Amino acid sequence: MKKENRMPEISEKKQGIGFFVWILIVFTAAAAGSLASAQAGDFYAQLNLPAWAPPAGVFGPVWSVLYLLIAISGWIAWRENGLSGARTAFTLFFSQLLLNALWTWLFFAWRMGAVAFVEILILWVLIIATTVSFWRIKPLAGMLLLPYLGWVSFAAALTFSVWQRNPAYL
Repeated sequence: MKKENRMPEISEKKQGIGFFVWILIVFTAAAAGSLASAQAGDFYAQLNLPAWAPPAGVFGPVWSVLYLLIAISGWIAWRENGLSGARTAFTLFFSQLLLNALWTWLFFAWRMGAVAFVEILILWVLIIATTVSFWRIKPLAGMLLLPYLGWVSFAAALTFSVWQRNPAYL
């Protein structure tokens, strides 16, 4: 008989509190990253951007939706196995969240284009690994990370292009 790795049923109250905690965790990481981007709009406007670069005003709304999806994904995976029931998956999750916040500091605050590009490639790999791990726990949890993976793929290409076009700034 196959042993289930699921957590015991979580009460609706605990699920609600858990959802709030996941939102808090993810949006705390978002806030940590956004501190570095306080002047990002002005800096972004000075850069030589490729024709396919979105306007600065697109990033905030897109990231808000993505962070919400990331939080819901984490919450769904947590509801299935708990943190201790899926250590590798949650280690990957928290690692990619940390790198997500770090990228903004590397690119906008410290203006380290090459390092930001290498870092976003590592972030991309961690997002893939997290997506696969969460998918194994609960397919919906993995699916919710796919828009994030897509956006970071685009952001990696944009990071490389902007870094290459702006050696004096980055």
